[in-house]
Amino acid sequence: MKNKFKQFKMPQFLDDSRLRTVALVLMGLTVVSLVFAAMLNWLIALILFVLLIGTVITVLYAIETVTENTAKYVSDLSYRIKRGEQEALIKMPIGILLYNEKGEIQWTNPYLQQYLGDKEVLGKPIKEVDPELAELVTQNEAASDTKIVHWGDNQFQIIIQESIGVVYLLDITRYAAIEDRYEDEQVAIGQVFLDNYDEITQTMDDQAVSNLNNYVTNELSKWANQFQMFLKRVDDDHFFVLAYAKSLHAAEKEKFKILDEIREETSKQNFPLTLSVGFAYGESDLAVLATTSQSNLDLALGRGGDQVVVKSSDGQARFYGGKTNPMEKRTRVRARMISQALQEVFKQVDAVFVMGHIRPDMDALGASFGIRRIAEMNGKKCYVVIDQNNIHTDIQRLLEEVKAYPEIAVEVLSPEESVEKATDNSLLVMVDHSKPSITMAPDLYEKLNQKTIVIDHHRRGEEFPENPMLVYIEPYASSTCELVTEMFEYQPQNVANINKFEATTMLAGITVDTQSFSMRTGTRTFDAASYLRSVGADASMVQHLLKENVDNYIQKNHLIETIDMVEPNMALCLGEDNRTYDPVIAAQAADTLLSLSGIEAAFVVVQRPDGLIAISARSLGDINVQVIMERLGGGGHLSNAATQLKDATVSEAKAKLLIVLAELFDPAEDDETTKHD
Repeated sequence: MKNKFKQFKMPQFLDDSRLRTVALVLMGLTVVSLVFAAMLNWLIALILFVLLIGTVITVLYAIETVTENTAKYVSDLSYRIKRGEQEALIKMPIGILLYNEKGEIQWTNPYLQQYLGDKEVLGKPIKEVDPELAELVTQNEAASDTKIVHWGDNQFQIIIQESIGVVYLLDITRYAAIEDRYEDEQVAIGQVFLDNYDEITQTMDDQAVSNLNNYVTNELSKWANQFQMFLKRVDDDHFFVLAYAKSLHAAEKEKFKILDEIREETSKQNFPLTLSVGFAYGESDLAVLATTSQSNLDLALGRGGDQVVVKSSDGQARFYGGKTNPMEKRTRVRARMISQALQEVFKQVDAVFVMGHIRPDMDALGASFGIRRIAEMNGKKCYVVIDQNNIHTDIQRLLEEVKAYPEIAVEVLSPEESVEKATDNSLLVMVDHSKPSITMAPDLYEKLNQKTIVIDHHRRGEEFPENPMLVYIEPYASSTCELVTEMFEYQPQNVANINKFEATTMLAGITVDTQSFSMRTGTRTFDAASYLRSVGADASMVQHLLKENVDNYIQKNHLIETIDMVEPNMALCLGEDNRTYDPVIAAQAADTLLSLSGIEAAFVVVQRPDGLIAISARSLGDINVQVIMERLGGGGHLSNAATQLKDATVSEAKAKLLIVLAELFDPAEDDETTKHD
């Protein structure tokens, strides 16, 4: 009897305390109900009791049946899941490899085995079975996310669980090929412009113009056919190009040699023709793509022409060409048009603010005072913004001289004063620079960035004001002062003209940027200097302003003593890591190096007082130092450029410079001097 009692088990659902409580409450209510029924009528109570017993037995049987069926279903499901896991490990198209702490293979699934071949792998080190796979495992063990790797001829997504020694490899070769094809077949739009077509053809007869047109069209057509591009001439000096990104990349690998070929061939005929090209890709909206390609062409032209600018929708611009000095224009039509446009803009504003770059040189200050005079000649108040806490000795002398002209001195403001005085209807003129990041008063630029004019002689870079009202960038000019001087010819003649101080300052600016008229000079440079002399520019005062003090002279010579020839025709000078130098001294040292025999390009690396590392680069024109400095985040002219590096030492800056020089001047490369990626 006891054994039978032991065999009796409570229903499994009563193991749950909440269900057990509910069952006891219901049982108690039932007993109470039977007691009350017995008190009223014992027969009814008996019938209810019998029904209760039957109901309880039926419910218990049903619950037991459901429990058994559920257990059977769960057991079957668990078996199927385990079987599925086993089948997945063996048959699913993901390679799985288990390895121990010694790097020995403990197990691989059949899918991965097919990539390892028929060789025996269990118990052997991974590097013995497949060195390439072992290297991939080592490189990606610490990675917390999925990586894409190349193994053999295939491409895989790799995930490694280092804690349990498991490698998962998903073959994505097919999908990578589809993605590559998608990237290759993206549409690229290009604009080709003949830089100096008008200047060359205006002295030609009809037959010579026709021959030139035929030559250029044939050469560009052959080039387009070579790379499977569509080329259409839309104007005398303008071509439209439609291509796939794959074709564009192929043309990039050849460094767009078509520029050199056309320039060299036309030079033999005494009419050197140069091209500027802008390419854009990576955008699904064709209208946006066309606009971007035009912007890239404008960037190429703003950098002096004879080059290609390629840019995707989300990438940085890549430059090719630009090996020649920009050609001086034969007419002053553009200077006259800019002067007239400037006068129209002046009419729309209440005041003008003009400023150069940080640590301004004489060109920036001379151009600023020139613009101030032009604004005054057009009836507008103009303020020159100068940060007097961050200037060189020549600028200090200049500011001492300006005190003799109180009407000018009162309009020289600090950056803080200019921000307070500027209104929403004021105009900002940026001279001798076009990068907002190096402007004299960043807060003033932010306040007036929708009403900005750029006047500069440096090649335009990627960083540029977003919506300037007027842009006058002429890289062929010797200096910004030259550009501003030319504008005086087209100003109102019934007002006070440029005075002696302003003329002298502008002449000093031209003198500094041309190394006393020995470099980067054209006929218009001498015309500008002649005009300034005619209106009172004082040569002796220029000499006074540009004098070096003894300490600076000693520092410059100290830098030159560190000269090291890093290439057969390139010199490098270094300052000490624990000593600061004025950037102007570094620039003067680089200029001096060019006067030495056998030096075509010079680089001077020093630490500035603000902690940045400055690199000044100069050349005689055959080597494009602008391209070199752009690789290091800077810019400038073909023969005059610079950059600044943060969080670096002089030695580290030297190492970076040498890497760039090695890349650009590697004898194995096709280009000899200026190679752009």
